Parts: sequence; structure tokens; C-alpha cells
Amino acid sequence: MMEGEIMKILVGIAPGDVPEQIIQLALKHATHFTAEVYLLTSLEGGGGTSEKQVKKAEQVLTYAEGIFQKAGIPCETHFLIRGKSPEIEILEFAEEKEVDEIIVGARKRSPVGKALLGSVTQSVSLSANCPVVLVK
Repeated sequence: MMEGEIMKILVGIAPGDVPEQIIQLALKHATHFTAEVYLLTSLEGGGGTSEKQVKKAEQVLTYAEGIFQKAGIPCETHFLIRGKSPEIEILEFAEEKEVDEIIVGARKRSPVGKALLGSVTQSVSLSANCPVVLVK
């Protein structure tokens, strides 16, 4: 990031969560660094995605967007359903928008859960080309 440029923060929001800690940290960073924020939720789509999941994800994005708007921080929401995994969506979006920081939630998982299911947070943190902040 060059002097005078606005910092770009990507906030990955898991569908169905109301990530208060993530939103508050992103709000703090955006205020401190005079940044713009991208709120991103991703569902793979197809038969595995219900209408209820879509509505919940839309509600969470709208809620988070309202917090940033109230604080006067430039914010865009992006709800992606393109058949890709959430970690791929986050990484591709971060590259596309040339973000300076990614903020994602970290959940406690058992070693077996991590091995069998993988981890969006782990994939993003190991593969991103910018700093990744994990919030638990």
C-alpha cells in the first residue's frame, strides 16, 4: 500500500453467524487506518444450499453493513454463490480487489475435525498474499 492510498479490508463472514467480534475488530481497524471494508459471505450453492441459509446470510450482511454505514466507513457487501468453496472465494476476491488485510473468524475444532473437514480459516491464513487476522 502506497502513501495516500486507502487501506482495503476484507471481512469473511461465515453464513449464519452474527460475528460481533469480527465486526468490532474490522470497525476498529477501518477507523484507525482510514480503510474501506468489503464484507464477504460465500455459499457453494446447488442442492446443498437452502433458501433459509441464503436468507440468514443476507440478513447478517445487511446487519454488518449497517454498522459500518452508521460509523461512516465505506463498505460493500458481497454474497457469492458460484459453486466454489468459501476459502477459494475469499482468496480470489482478496486478489481481485487487492486487499491489504483479511479478517476471518477462527473456531475451535478437534484435530479429527480439522483433518476430515479442512478449515476455511486455515486455508485462507496459509494461502493469502496479505496479512490475515484471526478472531475467535
